[in-house]
Amino acid sequence: MAASTGPILAIGAVTVANDVLFHRRSIDWRVPIATCGAAILFGFLEKPLGPVAAALAWASLVTSLFVPAKGDKDPPITAAAKYFTQG
Repeated sequence: MAASTGPILAIGAVTVANDVLFHRRSIDWRVPIATCGAAILFGFLEKPLGPVAAALAWASLVTSLFVPAKGDKDPPITAAAKYFTQG
C-alpha cells in the first residue's frame, strides 16, 4: 500500500461520516467512488513524486477536517463536536 493511500481513504471516510452520521443525510455514492479513484491516482503519483504525494495527501486530510465540503454544512470537526456535546 502506498504512503498516501491511508490519508486519502480517511478523507472519504470523514466525508461520508459527516454526511451520514452528523447531518443525517443519505450516503452520496459519488464520494466512495471518487475516494477510490483518488487513492489510485495518488498511488501512481508516488512513483515520480515520492514523499511529496504523501505530504499532499496528509495536507488534504487536515484541510478536509476543517473546511466544509458544501456551503450548507458544518465542517466535520465542528459537526462532530456539536454531535458529541449536544447529543
